[in-house]
Amino acid sequence: MADPPVVARFPAAAYLYVLHLDSPALAWEYLRRHPGYRADWQRRLRRSTTAQSWGLRVFEDPAQDARDAHPLWFPADPTLIQLHPDVDPMPGGPVFDLWRMPGRKRLTYDGVRLRMTLQWPGICLRMVLASGLTAGQAYVCAVRAVSYRACQTWNEAVAQWNPDSPLAQTSSRPTAAQLLELHTLQALDVSLAGASLREVAGVVFGADTVATQWHADSALRARVRRLVRRGRELMDGGYRRLARLPPLEQGRSAIPAQRP
Repeated sequence: MADPPVVARFPAAAYLYVLHLDSPALAWEYLRRHPGYRADWQRRLRRSTTAQSWGLRVFEDPAQDARDAHPLWFPADPTLIQLHPDVDPMPGGPVFDLWRMPGRKRLTYDGVRLRMTLQWPGICLRMVLASGLTAGQAYVCAVRAVSYRACQTWNEAVAQWNPDSPLAQTSSRPTAAQLLELHTLQALDVSLAGASLREVAGVVFGADTVATQWHADSALRARVRRLVRRGRELMDGGYRRLARLPPLEQGRSAIPAQRP
């Protein structure tokens, strides 16, 4: 049986979830496509293969996309929000109630602490729950000094949150940055499948666009080439920046980066 057309194998609708991913989730999308990581996942039980070389605390199944996977980055994201018991609570202050918090909840134990992710339209909060925090207890929000923006995100989310109102809301149009990630991942997948740049363009931008705008020096061809190159760079280590991981240290024998 002949293989299905490239367009049918990589429909744009299958990538719409990418529009709602934050940076750590996007990092996983690029890492799980890396052939080396997929090979290490397959042989992890047969040999001493460490996940930390990939920036993970433990291996995660690359067959699961960011909607279902729970990658535990190592070291942890410095912008993680921490919830601790309030040792001096104010009257009428907030109390911890997991089931009244909005959105989809994901709890993961990383061997040291309990992590929680809350997601609802337009917002993704990643946090760590202190071991002494219990239901109905007053709590405080803490962030590292270098990640004040995380505290602002928490305060903005709480200000918008009304537990008694429905979560459904009108979504805004995707931003240019969100569309860039969608197109990059789609172009990367088609390229990894062995397609030509022209075939990548047909999948990402449509056959009609290719028929009218594709030629040797066209802007469309240059755009597709940049998408594929960007996807491969993110897959080959650039994902660490999205996951807010420190860059890999280069040994003495490493070839220095070319500078313009």
